[in-house]
Amino acid sequence: MSDKIEVGTVLKGKVTGIQPYGVFVAINEETQGLVHISEITHGYVKDINEHLTKGEEVSVKVLSVDEGNGKISLSIKATEEAPKQAPAAPKKPKKRQATATAIKTDDNSQGFNTLKDKLEEWIEQSKREDLIKK
Repeated sequence: MSDKIEVGTVLKGKVTGIQPYGVFVAINEETQGLVHISEITHGYVKDINEHLTKGEEVSVKVLSVDEGNGKISLSIKATEEAPKQAPAAPKKPKKRQATATAIKTDDNSQGFNTLKDKLEEWIEQSKREDLIKK
């Protein structure tokens, strides 16, 4: 591997091979590196062949150099300016769901009572002698 290759350097190279996971780029006669599919361009890449062809010259930025394994990670998108994103469309407010609320009711009407109110009602009913079975 060449001693000249440093992380962060932008170099010219030639695409020597295309695989489903990325492209191999020859930096010089003796050195080549891999541009992972996620580093091809900004945005989603479904098919690399839609973006690059074998033999094409590209600018690449060196992301990492692994001297021990002889591997160089490269990026094409790091050499390009990120596209400006259009402002996001305003989101519609979420519809609020109806929630149960405590409603005080008199003894003869139906409705939702809090447990505290209902408990007091049950205690009063249990105290009434006319409800006690003999």
